[in-house]
Amino acid sequence: MNKKILEEFRQKLEEQKKSLEKELESFAKEDKDLKNNWSANYPNRENGSMEEEADEAQEYDNLLSLEHSMELKLQDVNLALEKIKKGNYGICERCGKKLDIKRLEACPEAKICIKCKK
Repeated sequence: MNKKILEEFRQKLEEQKKSLEKELESFAKEDKDLKNNWSANYPNRENGSMEEEADEAQEYDNLLSLEHSMELKLQDVNLALEKIKKGNYGICERCGKKLDIKRLEACPEAKICIKCKK
């Protein structure tokens, strides 16, 4: 992969990382002791009725699910950035072949090729 294309992917991944972190910060707190770990804030509204407390619990459950999926995506983005630094970006983790450039354009944090994904 040429340096210009690699730099474009690096920039795209950095933008994704910032976006994910910003969105996570809007409803969760980063755990400084555990790398890549976030904790969703419980939406605590004081002195609420039972219905409001049930809504809070449901909202928190939704935030936990969102937090988890965003953490996984952020981990994949960070891994891809690390691979760029090490010089092994764009290589399928299963078969060792180069990932198709179109695959990386659609999903720059991709770890496996389309053939292995199927």
